[in-house]
Amino acid sequence: MAGLARHVDPDAIIKVLHDHPHEAHKKHIHTPSSVSHSTPYSTRYASQEEISKFKIPHEGAPADSVHQMLRDELDLDGRPNLNLASFVGTYMETQAEQLMIENLSKNMSDADEYPAMMAMHARCISIIAHLWGVQKGETAVGSATTGSSEAIHLGGLAMKRRWQEKRQAEGKDTAKPNIIMGANAQVALEKFARYFEVESRILPVSEKSHYRLDPDLVKENIDENTIGVFVILGSTYTGHYEPVEEISRILDDYEKETGNDIPIHVDAASGGFIAPFTHAKVGGPKWNFELPRVKSINASGHKYGLVYAGVGWIIWRDESYLPKHLIFELHYLGGTEESYTLNFSRPGAQIIAQYFNLIHLGFKGFRTIMENALANARLLSKSLEATGWFVCVSDIHRKKGEFQFKGIKETVYGKPDETSADYNAGLPVVAFRFSDDFKKDFPHVKQQSISTLLRTKQYIIPNYSLPPNEEKTEILRVVVRESMSLDLLDRLISDICGIAQTLMETDAVDLAAFQPGATNIEKQHSSRGHDHHNKHKATRPMSHGIHRSVC
Repeated sequence: MAGLARHVDPDAIIKVLHDHPHEAHKKHIHTPSSVSHSTPYSTRYASQEEISKFKIPHEGAPADSVHQMLRDELDLDGRPNLNLASFVGTYMETQAEQLMIENLSKNMSDADEYPAMMAMHARCISIIAHLWGVQKGETAVGSATTGSSEAIHLGGLAMKRRWQEKRQAEGKDTAKPNIIMGANAQVALEKFARYFEVESRILPVSEKSHYRLDPDLVKENIDENTIGVFVILGSTYTGHYEPVEEISRILDDYEKETGNDIPIHVDAASGGFIAPFTHAKVGGPKWNFELPRVKSINASGHKYGLVYAGVGWIIWRDESYLPKHLIFELHYLGGTEESYTLNFSRPGAQIIAQYFNLIHLGFKGFRTIMENALANARLLSKSLEATGWFVCVSDIHRKKGEFQFKGIKETVYGKPDETSADYNAGLPVVAFRFSDDFKKDFPHVKQQSISTLLRTKQYIIPNYSLPPNEEKTEILRVVVRESMSLDLLDRLISDICGIAQTLMETDAVDLAAFQPGATNIEKQHSSRGHDHHNKHKATRPMSHGIHRSVC
């Protein structure tokens, strides 16, 4: 009987059964509940009429009522602190929040109107450039962005234009640029290639390469048309840092052999605010502007920069690596400004909040927060493997240089004075799966069930496949952020173990109804479009006045 539910249209039921006060409006009859109210719940929207969803209403509604209705609907959202799928921060100190509220109306495009805010922007660029190893004699230049996606596009576009200029000066063809990235790359990197007409050479990852860009494959896929290599400092799948220095050496050798100078852009969306502060750094090698081949770096201020969503950073090691004709000189609102962004108007409050964090926390404060996050991620990893039911694909909890799970008996317990330097470097990410023994003993239990049942406790922990070439392996992933306290971590470990125990004790027949197929709930409800010939297949066609959104 449960399967019949998908054929029920609740909107249609409501439309037939509820009263229609809006019909009264058509006849110029005003019911009391539509024109006055004493509480937010005593307007016409309380029981007589739905809030307008897809078209602007003819008449408005009192502000307190709309506020309450939207607030009630937003109660259906998950709890941000329990969204363990996201790298984006969900906590800021009260003083930082107050600064943001006081400056919500300030626009980053109005540089001449808000000189103090722009001065803070310039200070952030300088501070971050020094954190990323800017070299003496070079003049770093950069900008705030709306996030790492915009920053990646700007970094990639600069590489493309430099390649084009060099090729044109040599009288060579510029029709077939390509860029190198691993299959673990976040979608923003591939978007750059598609939007700016660059061939994306997406290289497969493997267990051997720790599910990240494989240096050996980089060597095999570069050529004279390669505009650059995207190297990721912190894979979103498993948290592994890609080997920037090793890839840099490969490109050095290639330049000696061929004369082709291929730059590196480091996508440090998360790692850019972790690696500079932790004792582990990136495990020993260099990753930043200390390597001459690294021309630009981006990071998300709204991830481990500890600011709410809406700010990223892009910095070039020297202004000579930002082609002049990409920079616009704007004469706007009485002033002159140089601009190299994809957006114009954008909020300034996040830049102020970023500066607050940098000054308030300082180096030691950031180090404490990042070391705590890594320590909690290690504890979660070790606890999961200690059950015998799970194996971690991430490696930050293993002793430096070790990358294999050796069984429960080999679990490495922490010491009071240990730091991240005692372990493999990476993001505070825990990527784990069912152990082989668990799958052998309980073949009827699907890993997706862990994710689904954790949602009933308000946790959001995704279950998904590893990148192409390793897609047969599914992982659950927890991102440990600043707000993951030891108490919350203890509760999470207990809940994961409790759910696993429940699934183990449930027979295959009962679980069959709960686990109807491999498709998860996100895939069932994902955005999907239809071409013109199949528009009649749409769940809610445009003829109903409802248009698709694309995230």
